[in-house]
Amino acid sequence: MGIFDDGLARDPANHQPLTPLLFLERAAAVHPHRLAVVHGETRRDYATLRDRCVQLADALARRGLGRGDTVAVMLPNIPEMLECHYGVPMAGCVLNAINFRLDASTIGYILDHGEAKLVIVDREFAPLLEAALALSARRPTVIEVNDHAAPSENTLGGQGYEALLDEGHPAFAWQMPADEWDAIALNYTSGTTGRPKGVVYHHRGAHLAAIGNVLAGDMQRHPAYLWTLPMFHCNGWCFPWTVTALAGTHVCLRAVRGAAMWSLMAEHGVSHMCGAPIVMSTLLSAPAVALPRQVRFITAGAPPPEAVLAAMKSAGFVVVHVYGLTECYGPSVVQEWHDEWSALPDADQAALMARQGVRYHMLEGLSVMDPLTMTPLPADGVTMGEVMMRGNMVSKGYLKDAEATRKAFGGGWFHTGDLAVTYPDGTIQLKDRSKDIIISGGENISSIEVEDTLFKHPAVALAAVVAMADEKWGEVPCAFVELRPGSTATEVELVAHCRATLAGFKVPKRVVFQELPKTSTGKIQKHVLRALL
Repeated sequence: MGIFDDGLARDPANHQPLTPLLFLERAAAVHPHRLAVVHGETRRDYATLRDRCVQLADALARRGLGRGDTVAVMLPNIPEMLECHYGVPMAGCVLNAINFRLDASTIGYILDHGEAKLVIVDREFAPLLEAALALSARRPTVIEVNDHAAPSENTLGGQGYEALLDEGHPAFAWQMPADEWDAIALNYTSGTTGRPKGVVYHHRGAHLAAIGNVLAGDMQRHPAYLWTLPMFHCNGWCFPWTVTALAGTHVCLRAVRGAAMWSLMAEHGVSHMCGAPIVMSTLLSAPAVALPRQVRFITAGAPPPEAVLAAMKSAGFVVVHVYGLTECYGPSVVQEWHDEWSALPDADQAALMARQGVRYHMLEGLSVMDPLTMTPLPADGVTMGEVMMRGNMVSKGYLKDAEATRKAFGGGWFHTGDLAVTYPDGTIQLKDRSKDIIISGGENISSIEVEDTLFKHPAVALAAVVAMADEKWGEVPCAFVELRPGSTATEVELVAHCRATLAGFKVPKRVVFQELPKTSTGKIQKHVLRALL
């Protein structure tokens, strides 16, 4: 009899569904009096945080909500948002954290599409929710959070959040997921074209993504994490579960403000934070404060320019560059730094930092492939293909959209739509979104390559390059540029700057100076810029 035919079977003694919810139970049992949450004058330890989350779960269950029911939330980075990441799935429900910077029509669509049965809203966003509900067919129960730091006290007349918690009991025996494939969260893509798609996360993926963050972020026990990344964005890249797994302190922040960030970092000894490069700019534009410890800043999106990296290093930060999508729980690729790279010239370090890197430990497959033949391309740093991923850090798929799910998972891989090259050392570097490649006279132009060149001009703060129609070439590059405060530059000057290093057909044929439109997480909205042409 072979070892695989020994009659041994799964049993509750040796097999349990993976879920990040147990991170909170462990933290409360092992470190009950350790500081878990900071928000203004509010301080809560892990025993208190655990009890409030379980009370929320019990209150939802007493209202008849359970497995598979959607609970939507419109909350900033406050303690109640953190509690929802545990209490909602502890009731068996699915957490739908909605981007409160979306328009009322889109939010109304999300409420309908996700079939929200209850909505927990910060009073600041009550008017927005009211407008969204007027455009929605659903009539969910509304629960209102009256945060002490909220700039307003609007109300829809809903029950208060604290009163809802009072309906539950901390002794509630919440149930583990029946299956680790059960949904834990529903996150909607940005919807740059058409309606946003609902991406469904499972307990297994959330658990593994949270652990992956520990490894990628080089996080030690008891970190102090500053909440600058919105928790509505890919569930805060799964850090609500990551920080709790390490019994760390969640330092809450309603809105990203330079002075507030410096103050909180200094007061609470912040060790980690996440955000788009725009958050770095916000930090660096505010008066710096001496920090008690080095801070790891985990960033995604466009790689920070060399000057920004140098300024962050001088201010006491280590920048960690990650890459991912909503469909893979946020970051799933990291540029894992090699010690010997730190001895290289700053320009070489910045070039290495610009690479997206290698797969997370918890992502089983990462490859740059030919999407037609589904074969890996040469690791020569030149041959461009589509980034593909596979494994437990890929979501279940798109809610109520079997065709989009089938297309995205074709050939047993998740097709990201991002174009990249692979270097001989195995790291990948994005060259563009497949839809952002500019095809001029039959030649492919990477908008990222042109943007990188523009970033090297000292007057340029932000740059976005999109395709502009051209009678002769079909498409040509058009650059939208946001200048640094107090700096000046002309179109002629920037075109000449690009021409010095780029092939002629890659040089922008037009430069537009304006503030660039951005998403709530700081990503530049190229579709808005295209609409201007």
